[in-house]
Amino acid sequence: MDLLALSLGFLSDINWVLIAQLTMLALVLLAGPVVIFALAAFKGDL
Repeated sequence: MDLLALSLGFLSDINWVLIAQLTMLALVLLAGPVVIFALAAFKGDL
C-alpha cells in the first residue's frame, strides 16, 4: 500500500486550480479563431 501511496503522492502536489484556469484560458483564446473560421466557412452567414 505504501508503494501505491508513493506513486499517487504527486497528484496531491499538482495545483489543480492553476490547471483549470489555464485550460479555460486556452478555450477562450481558441474560441476567437474558431468563430472567424466558422464565419469564413459559412460565408458570413451564421
